[in-house]
This record gives sequence, structure tokens and C-alpha cells, in this order.
Amino acid sequence: MFQMLPAVYEHGLLPPLIPLSLGENQTVHIRVWLDESADSELEQILQLLADTGLITPPRGYSDIEPPLDEERRELAQLLGTGKPLSEIVIEERGEL
Repeated sequence: MFQMLPAVYEHGLLPPLIPLSLGENQTVHIRVWLDESADSELEQILQLLADTGLITPPRGYSDIEPPLDEERRELAQLLGTGKPLSEIVIEERGEL
């Protein structure tokens, strides 16, 4: 049987954070999996999404320049018209 459970290393011991259904003196095999920091995990996820083309990497991860202030203002004006974004995109693309 395999059971994955959280534990916190304290003073040389690994006490589990949840109760275990073990018999007294029962032998178990322990595999220790070290959690990476949340920042590192987030960076790995972002990199995977960027590699698959699902997102544009955040600043510092891409050669693509961020939009200029003027471009941002134009975009804000377009989005502030009340039109759905899909209509704005279709208009920008022109006739098919």
C-alpha cells in the first residue's frame, strides 16, 4: 500500500501532520520528497505554458517589447467603447 502524507522536519524527526493507521512497531519505507519554493514552482509552470505557446512570458522572460504608453492608451480607448472584445478583434483584422 502507498500513502502520501505531509510531514514537517523538526529537531531530527519527521512527525506526520495527519494520523496514520499503522500498527505498533510496523515497519514502513519512507520516500522523502522535498517541496520546491512556491516561486520556483510558479516559474516552472510559467515556462511550461510559455514553451507550449499558451501564454506570452512575463517581462524579463521574452524578447518581445512591452507596449508603449500610447499603444496602451489606444487599447484602453478601444476597450472602453463597450463593444465586446471579439468585435474589436474582428474589426482590427478587417474583412476575411
